[in-house]
This record gives sequence, C-alpha cells and structure tokens, in this order.
Amino acid sequence: QVQFVESGGGLVQLGGSLTLSCAASGIIFSRTTMAWYRQAPGKQREWVASISGTGTTRYADSVKGRFTISRDNAKNTVYLQMNSLKPEDTAVYYCITSPAQPPWGQGTQVTVSS
Repeated sequence: QVQFVESGGGLVQLGGSLTLSCAASGIIFSRTTMAWYRQAPGKQREWVASISGTGTTRYADSVKGRFTISRDNAKNTVYLQMNSLKPEDTAVYYCITSPAQPPWGQGTQVTVSS
C-alpha cells in the first residue's frame, strides 16, 4: 500500500537549518512528482515545494531561496533542506505525491523559536 514516512523535524532557533526526509513506498517513485506541504496551527495545509521524477523543482514564494527540495530515486526518498528558518515556518510538514493523493503520512513537526 502507499505510505509516506516523514522524519527530521525538531526545534530550531531563528535562522537555523533542518533537513527533512520522506521515505515513500507503494508507488513507482522514480516516475512520480513529489511534494512537501505544511500545516501551521489553525491554518490550512499549504504547498511548499515540488520535484518531478527528473528533478525539476518548484517552490512557494514564501520559501524560495531558503528551502531546497531534492530526491534520491534509488532510495525512494525525498528531502527538504530548510535554511534561514523563521517562526512562520513552524508547522507539521508532510510529503505526498503531486497532485496530492491521500493517504497522508503522520508528518514531522518543525518548530522555530525566536
């Protein structure tokens, strides 16, 4: 069955960095565009970044220049390198196919303190 397992979140100070990982199973990973989404408390889930099977990337304006999405097709894993983190980046981060097709994973919590 389709499954996404996110990891790598944590508590970080303003301006810090984190790298999130997401292991995917149950899909033909190398042919699938993958995306990261996030959901802050009291807000709707929002798209953060996407990467195609061949490595073409797209970013939300709010993270452009600070976040980098990448993938390792041999490991069925997608990554999100997050630099210059801000308190407004605090959220639960999820990976999923693009377009998003449930099931969603459990997500990984990122908290940025000021």
